[in-house]
Amino acid sequence: MRTLEKENQGVSFELKTEALSNMDDLMILQLNYVKMNGSDENFPTQLRWLCMHGFPLKYIPLELRMDNLVALDLSYSKIESFDVRYTNPSRPEKKQKLDGSCSKEKKLLGSLKILDLSFCEQLRRVGGFDGLHALERLILTNCIHLLEVCESIEQCAELGLLDLSYFKTLKKLPRTIRMLKKVKTLSLDGCNLGESQTKISDMDSVILEAIPNDQKFFMISLPRSLVSLSFENANLSNESFPMDFSCLSMLKELYLDENPIVSLPNCVRNLPRLVILSMKKCKLLMSIENPPYTLAFLDIYSISEHKPLLQKVSFVPEMSPLELSLGGGNSLAPSSLEIEGMVKIQPMTSVQEKVLHVLGWTNLDFTDESRVGTYFLLRGPEESEIQMYYEFGIFSTIYGGEKMPNWISSRSKGPSISFTIPSSPNNLRGLNFCSVQKSPFRNIDDFLSLPLIIISNRTKKQTWIYEHYIHNVSVGGGCAILLSHWMYGMKEMEGGDKVTISLTEGLDKVTKGVG
Repeated sequence: MRTLEKENQGVSFELKTEALSNMDDLMILQLNYVKMNGSDENFPTQLRWLCMHGFPLKYIPLELRMDNLVALDLSYSKIESFDVRYTNPSRPEKKQKLDGSCSKEKKLLGSLKILDLSFCEQLRRVGGFDGLHALERLILTNCIHLLEVCESIEQCAELGLLDLSYFKTLKKLPRTIRMLKKVKTLSLDGCNLGESQTKISDMDSVILEAIPNDQKFFMISLPRSLVSLSFENANLSNESFPMDFSCLSMLKELYLDENPIVSLPNCVRNLPRLVILSMKKCKLLMSIENPPYTLAFLDIYSISEHKPLLQKVSFVPEMSPLELSLGGGNSLAPSSLEIEGMVKIQPMTSVQEKVLHVLGWTNLDFTDESRVGTYFLLRGPEESEIQMYYEFGIFSTIYGGEKMPNWISSRSKGPSISFTIPSSPNNLRGLNFCSVQKSPFRNIDDFLSLPLIIISNRTKKQTWIYEHYIHNVSVGGGCAILLSHWMYGMKEMEGGDKVTISLTEGLDKVTKGVG
């Protein structure tokens, strides 16, 4: 393998092709940002992998023999048109066939399996796919001036990956994409599909004019073989989605990140094999209701300077347990949110008395008018009424005050407490824990970071750790009370078990007591 590369894209090496003339058995060659001088007939003919980032010509020369090439990477090149049939596709009136490109005996790039033209900013057209029957991966991401992908792409019967990301000016998307039977992965990230003016050939102009612009893109059928589909940052709203995704019966992964979606599109609910659904950084997202029951991973991670709008995530009854990625508190609003069976946030004033009674929470020392401040990274300070938080079997609330509820019987000064669970004929199903913390500073605007709670059943050698999704709170300069109720399963906590509960301490808070 020989490598000749220049990191500075503004400067190129010069290489005489004579230097390659005796390398008959060379199979791997990297010539990044290299300007070649001399006859291209000196180029090695047995190459299997060729990387030429920053290729300086507008087209591939006639003499450049690449019959045995399996992988070609021309990223960041100045090429304007890629078509294996012609020496100079930019001049159609004088088109000439490449040597052997269309003959039955030999085809230029007939062995090619991987073609990478990413970041070729001058590229206008890609065609000649009838000479690329072996192609398996076509990467055209960030070809920002690309106008056309030729209809002959249907000839690429082995194509498995097609990356068409960030085509800002794409005017024609081939209808024959639907004919590809082996494409598993299609990426249309950043294609601004919500404002697509994509042309559809062979359609009556009157009919086409009657179709809203944001629906024209989806008049082109997607390959039925798709397993992974990405529409990240494609400016897709709920109105921009097709009414039917039924042709995508094999789809397992769908990426809708960074789109102005308000709710889960109806067409997504009917995907029968969907396993991964990503809706990260969808700033307008308010609800996800009844995703496919086959779903195993849901990603709604979001971090921004805006308050999250997400209010509800619900599932069908036959839903299996899934992995949920929230990305911490920045993905959640400080009030009015429910993720069915996992997270629920609601004002304490709306919590039913019977629920508080079951938790054992009575005579709490705050009023309905009490407020609590929260602080999130990027979003800054926010204020809301006092909330009830439920996270994966733990209820909690935060309010200002200096005294624990009078029904807290076991108490200790400092950040930890140890006790033995008294014997009882009834199974212990829950444990209430309360902490009182104060800032060591006098500024009433200071925020306290909530502690990490560690509960250890020393008898059974089991430990539970809880970090509240709200990390920083302000209660107007006084003490902050964190009251929590932990739900336990059968025999996790029993009479006679020795238990220790401890808190983490930091420079911004002092624990006055726990109980």
